[in-house]
Parts: sequence; C-alpha cells; structure tokens
Amino acid sequence: MEYRRLGRSGLQLSVLSFGSWVSFHKQIDDSIADELMGIAYDNGVNFFDNAEVYALGKSEEMMGRVLKKKNWDRTSYTVSSKAFFGWRGKENKPNQTGLSRKHLTEACHEALQRLQVDYLDLYFCHRPDKNTPIEEVVFTMNTLIQQGKILYWGTSEWSGVELMEAHRVAQAYRLIGPTMEQPEYNLFNRHKLENEYLEVFKNVGLGTTIWSPLASGLLTGKYNDGIPEGTRLAIPGFEWLKDRALVEEKINRVRAYQKIADELGVSMAALSIAWCIKNPNVSTAILGATKKEQLFENLKALEVLPLLTEEIMQKIDDAFGTKPRLPEY
Repeated sequence: MEYRRLGRSGLQLSVLSFGSWVSFHKQIDDSIADELMGIAYDNGVNFFDNAEVYALGKSEEMMGRVLKKKNWDRTSYTVSSKAFFGWRGKENKPNQTGLSRKHLTEACHEALQRLQVDYLDLYFCHRPDKNTPIEEVVFTMNTLIQQGKILYWGTSEWSGVELMEAHRVAQAYRLIGPTMEQPEYNLFNRHKLENEYLEVFKNVGLGTTIWSPLASGLLTGKYNDGIPEGTRLAIPGFEWLKDRALVEEKINRVRAYQKIADELGVSMAALSIAWCIKNPNVSTAILGATKKEQLFENLKALEVLPLLTEEIMQKIDDAFGTKPRLPEY
C-alpha cells in the first residue's frame, strides 16, 4: 500500500480507502461488511469513509458494529463522517439539515454514537450551505477540533471560491481552515480536480478523498450491455444515478476504453482507479465493493499504476475526450 499526506497536514492516508455509500445496509449485511473491511485493513487500507445520510444512519451503525467487533488499534485507522443532509430523510425538521452550528455539532455527536468511537479523524461539510455564514461553519469546526471530537475538517463538492473563502475566514480569525475536500473524480468528471482547484492546491493546500473513481461502476464495463441485476444502478431509489450515468455516448467511450485495458492485460476497474490515483493531487480514492472479488480486483490498481506511461495516458485521454482545456497563458 502507498500512503499519501492529506494536503499539507501531517496525516497519512492509504491511497486506496474503503467507503460505504451505497453498499452498507442497502446491498450487504454485517457479515459481508466485516469481511470486506477486514480484507481492506489487511491490505493496508487505513481510511474508512461514511456519512450521516448513508442509508439514513444505518451505514454508520453497521460500520460501528464492525469496528467494535474488530477491535483494531484505534490509532491504526481513520474514520470519517459528513453532515449536511441529515439522516431522517423526509422527516427532517428545520435545524436537522445544513451547516448551522447546531446541526454540525449534533450531527457530530450522533456520528460518534453510531460509529462507536470517541472522535472522528475526518469530518466533512457534505455540501455547501448557502443559508449559513461561512464564519459560523469555520468557527464551529474549529470548536469541535478544540473539544477533541474531530481531528481534521473538510468539505465535499464545494467550489474553489467557497474553499478559498473558508481559508480567508480561518486566517482572519486565526482558526483552522479546511484540510480536505471530497469531490467526485473519474474519467467522466475531471473539471474540479484538474482545473478549478489548481489555485487552491497551490496557495493553501488541499487533501482530496475521491468518491466514485469508477463513475458508479460505469468504468468497469459491467453496464456495456445493460444493467445486471444486483448492481447499484438496479437498486430502487437510485434511478437518478442510472439516468445520469447511462448515456449511450458514455457507454461508447467505455467500449473504446476496454481495448486499452485489454492491451495492458488488466481490468477496467483496476485501470480506472490507477488512472485516478496517478494524479498527485489525489490523496486517496474511496473504493466501494459488495463482493470480496470486486475488492481484490480494485486493490490491483496499485499494480497497474506503474503501467500508466505518458503514451497510455494519452490513449485514455483520446478515448474519452474529457480532459479540461486550460488557458494557454
């Protein structure tokens, strides 16, 4: 396993991590979660990602039960939660969502209880909140750090402007700014990491914990001939994901991409994850798996990484045509 520092912090995360977004509670039970987290940990994974909204809190409860049973040395792994959407779904009342001091604080306490840990290593603002002053967010996160409830705070799907504003506020009041961001990054979604965040990386530093490096499974090739039963795009309630992901043009690009993977003698899944972590601004890519065979295949990305020469990277760019165009000056 390779370990990378989270932005300019001293924290080292495994370049491949394990997440629970769709799979926990919806697709797998405790015994499978136990097996998959065990495989990940035994292969050097030290970051386990979660959020209050995943399976409406059930995902964190499941991960908490597994962590309790495993009884790993708490100093050997990192665990996260994210707050914004709330966990009560349609039953959410005012103050049970968003980034107010009240919700961020209460959501942190709830996550600690569900995950059965004394502190969160990473705590994310799951989306920007247009209704809460950025000063309130930064002060709240700084307070939670001072109280020892969280160690690092960050954001998810914030714009570069919003990130820099958070750092401006932190600097003005001598508070701790965001250490990391959790953006989607894959061969279909490259703008933020390869364009919008470049000035953030350069000026204040930013760790990244990437979600959906496989574009919800699209980059594995398993949807090239339809939607197999049991996959996440077949889950009731995730139709929005299917509608966004299954565009014929994207499928055609993936079919062309298959030839590159075949030439290298690797799976598209391992190649896509390797492509993601090839970017030096990626701290860790979060893997999601429902079967141990999937997880073992995804972990092979570390073996594929050295195969990604400039020539191969250019072939991939040509197949997808998604590389952001940067100003020439």
